[in-house]
Amino acid sequence: MPATTDTTGLRAERLSQLRAAMARHQVDAFIVPSADPHLSEYLPGRWKGREWLSGFTGSVGTFIATRDFAGVWTDGRYYTQAEQELAGTEIRLMKIPSGASLLHIDWLAETMQPGQTVAVDARVLGLAVARLLEDALKARGIKLRTDLDLLDEIWSERPGLPADAVYEHEAPYATTTRADKLHATRNAMARLGAERHFISTLDDIAYLFNLRGADVSYNPVFVAHALVEASRATVFVADGKVPAALRERLEQDGVRVAPYEQALDALQALPPDSSLLIDPRRITAGMRAAVPQGVRVVEAINPTTFAKSRKLPAELDHVRDAMEQDGAALCEFFAWLEPLLADPQRAPLTEVMIDEQITAARARRPGFVSPSFGTIAGFNANGAIMHYRATPENHATITGDGLLLIDSGGQYLGGTTDITRVVPVGTPSAAHKRDFTLVLKGMINLSVARFPRGTRGPMLDALARAPIWAAGIDYGHGTGHGVGYFMNVHEGPQVISPTAMPEAHTAMEPGMITSNEPGIYRPGQWGIRIENLVLAQVVETTEFGEFLGFETLTLCPIDTRCIDMALMRGDEVAWLNDYHRSVRARLLPLVDGAARDWLEQRTREI
Repeated sequence: MPATTDTTGLRAERLSQLRAAMARHQVDAFIVPSADPHLSEYLPGRWKGREWLSGFTGSVGTFIATRDFAGVWTDGRYYTQAEQELAGTEIRLMKIPSGASLLHIDWLAETMQPGQTVAVDARVLGLAVARLLEDALKARGIKLRTDLDLLDEIWSERPGLPADAVYEHEAPYATTTRADKLHATRNAMARLGAERHFISTLDDIAYLFNLRGADVSYNPVFVAHALVEASRATVFVADGKVPAALRERLEQDGVRVAPYEQALDALQALPPDSSLLIDPRRITAGMRAAVPQGVRVVEAINPTTFAKSRKLPAELDHVRDAMEQDGAALCEFFAWLEPLLADPQRAPLTEVMIDEQITAARARRPGFVSPSFGTIAGFNANGAIMHYRATPENHATITGDGLLLIDSGGQYLGGTTDITRVVPVGTPSAAHKRDFTLVLKGMINLSVARFPRGTRGPMLDALARAPIWAAGIDYGHGTGHGVGYFMNVHEGPQVISPTAMPEAHTAMEPGMITSNEPGIYRPGQWGIRIENLVLAQVVETTEFGEFLGFETLTLCPIDTRCIDMALMRGDEVAWLNDYHRSVRARLLPLVDGAARDWLEQRTREI
């Protein structure tokens, strides 16, 4: 919905305050990335500066203000949302092809004049992006300042650091000890010729030390930095967050806890003849600048990023259990939902109620901790907003004919889930069924793929798009993202996307869990996305090497009422029937009553 007059005025006031601060410091353009000192996707309140200034709430976007311009750069997942949230303000939507795009750097280089100054806080600017920004501006004679945090000057009620306690991810779910993970990390450091390793990314830290927290919405991580050395490791975290008993267990494993603000000091104190491993894509320019000049810096992907992406057999056993519990919760949810949708005398049903009920169903399941992201429940036109989020102030009532898209997930002690299903409301049209079937065909096409081990994830993207492209349609997001193990719902290094570079680190490897989620979106009408999580595994070894395929992990029926059978091939029908037989067999022991009846009905063969 368009911004209200009150929020529009508030944003205009904040932008005016920012421009006044820019003038005081003789800054001509100020950049606010969607990032924190850990380059997180979901941000603690303290670093939601782009949202605070612009009102745009998407998880990806870069805000830039000059003396006479303000804009937010974001990708196709958020175009409709950004248009709505920026409406009525002077802030322009600047469309980019993907969240990894750096078109805002090109814009600055082309728009700013030689001798002018661009400023950004280096503490929230990724090192790799900082280098590109510096090179682009320098070539045009434009100055770059990275020592200013103008938000601190104008944001009087800026939140502080999160205060929630850190806790341990324990056995049986933590299947590898902290000591073993540190040993493996040190071996990787030695292979790279580094004596020390500095880590800022929160998921890498949580994985390495078998710790979890609640500092970031939906991701069970905590705000910290870490320094791994030959015989000890240090976790830099705010005072009071690590309970005494846990601190003692960490010390027994050679892990020291130090105040959060001392991380910068630790880098500045490194011996000049030492060597340090950093990942330039996972550290900020501010942290890199703290490393003394004499230190030999080794740049490579964090060893933990690779390690945690390849789930171990014992971890996968827990993941499969979590998928069963999640599927059972969804059976209970849909058994509640569908009778309401079919009842013409029912009280009004809203998108907000969908979110409440699906979370409540998961919360009744063993091992559930929290949602893994904000539930997307979008009816008709709202379903076309790829990252839509219904709120009490802005939501639709589900009535009449159409499609309801529900994208949701859970964090369990034994795994992370992410699933999208679309259900008909009333009578689906022929156009609804055509789009739904094309998306289903794309999802099946990727599900049954076989490919050589080491194939770069982006190369698989066209498999899911092929049936959709054949109809002259495309969608504006990647097909697949990695998923963590009771960790971030978006996890690298693998990705299935047409805009990602097919670099070596994106190779699909056994043990990786990735989403499979093609879609079709018709703005103002409806959106369709069907998503399962899949596990890469070795399926065959030939004279040409190992070949991988996918095991589908997600367990929930796909609504066959939306299928146009005339578009389905025999092998596609067989795949769907086989999938539904597996779903029914694994979930029946976990449900009863209406949920059991619903499961049996929705897994009937077609």
